[in-house]
Amino acid sequence: MVGNAAAASAPRDYGHGPAAPRTSILLNTWVCICHIHLITTKPLSRLVNGAHCYLWRDESGLIHATEYYPGATTSASFSKSAMTQGTGRYTTVEAFGFVWLWYGYPEAADEGLLPDIPYIPRGGGVPRHMHSTQLFRCSAGLAIENLLDLTHADFLHSYITGDDESESDEVSVEFTSETVTMIREQKRKKTPQFMRLMGVKESHVSFRGIVHVIIRSGVAHAFGRFTPGFVSPVFAGHVGENSMQSRLNSTLHPWDSPALFKAVFPRMSPMVGKQDDVMFGPQNPRYLNPRATRDLHSPFDGAGNRYRELFGKIAARQEAGDLSYGSDAKVGGSLAELFQMKPL
Repeated sequence: MVGNAAAASAPRDYGHGPAAPRTSILLNTWVCICHIHLITTKPLSRLVNGAHCYLWRDESGLIHATEYYPGATTSASFSKSAMTQGTGRYTTVEAFGFVWLWYGYPEAADEGLLPDIPYIPRGGGVPRHMHSTQLFRCSAGLAIENLLDLTHADFLHSYITGDDESESDEVSVEFTSETVTMIREQKRKKTPQFMRLMGVKESHVSFRGIVHVIIRSGVAHAFGRFTPGFVSPVFAGHVGENSMQSRLNSTLHPWDSPALFKAVFPRMSPMVGKQDDVMFGPQNPRYLNPRATRDLHSPFDGAGNRYRELFGKIAARQEAGDLSYGSDAKVGGSLAELFQMKPL
């Protein structure tokens, strides 16, 4: 792998065009394209920004990712793209149970920019029931902004996370040029029904929730910790297929929780996804084409507003030909300290 990001003088023929805020995935980043266990000898089709990606295993078990359908290897059979240097073959890495696709100039691919998932072993091996794949009727940007607002769970997912009532509720936002982190701390919060079902007997709990987003890749972590109770780490790899649809490749791995919680919590993912998608459908057209009205918001919207601002800045740099990362980016370092855990 090449260790340097593309230079500021990079050519402008991006193949599928530079990304636009709210609608696309930005260039020169690792995209969480698919769960490894879903890839077989039968080609699996995926989209990234409207670009085709076919994934399959050969007879030796090696995974391939190409712009062309296997067998269609003549130059007339597929569109040669700068994303593959005209070869039709994407650069990929296998890690944490996923195939990661380098979406950008292949010569700039750098494994040091691969997002960290400290609660999933690097070699994968997480039980199958902890993985899920879901389609949302919205752009990746809307799905990510929804996750960055942890308060939406108080209303849509209260059975799992509890409602908005607590003795105190504090939100802080941290960011770099490439990441946004929302931290929410609630004291004396009524114990959610789901936690009661899982054996938490106390009437009230404390909650610390973290959402960490890597803007360019669409990767997000939602790491919750209930005290007393259990950790509920969610990895969310968003892939913008087009402006009207995104795919979520997720893994819920509460590694240090009791067996019952490990068995049941990951199975809640499809239900939560359906609840979100009910809201995404009507929201997405307004998200893509906002009206000229007052933008009323609360302090809880700080992370989403910062996400929009930083996304726009990265997109503007890329429009000008600069695909590099800033010295403060912090997209590939360990996140164990942020989540207050030891990496697996």
